[in-house]
Amino acid sequence: MGLLTQLLTLPVAPVRAVLWAAQRVADKAEDEYYDPAPVWRELADLEQRLLRGEIDQDAFDLREDELIDRLTEIAEFRRQVS
Repeated sequence: MGLLTQLLTLPVAPVRAVLWAAQRVADKAEDEYYDPAPVWRELADLEQRLLRGEIDQDAFDLREDELIDRLTEIAEFRRQVS
């Protein structure tokens, strides 16, 4: 039965391979999108820019709020996945 099943499903093997590869790409993209490390790095960089006077307090506050919202989104996603 195993050999017959393999022979009958052989024509769809390329489709399964493409679907498998697409799923791996989607998983990798999701891992990168929900990685908090780049957000933390940007927060640190943002603070350094404020301290050097490259941006004003209003610009800092606006971007900081966006980044904190992103960290919250990441934390919520990780809670749902766990």
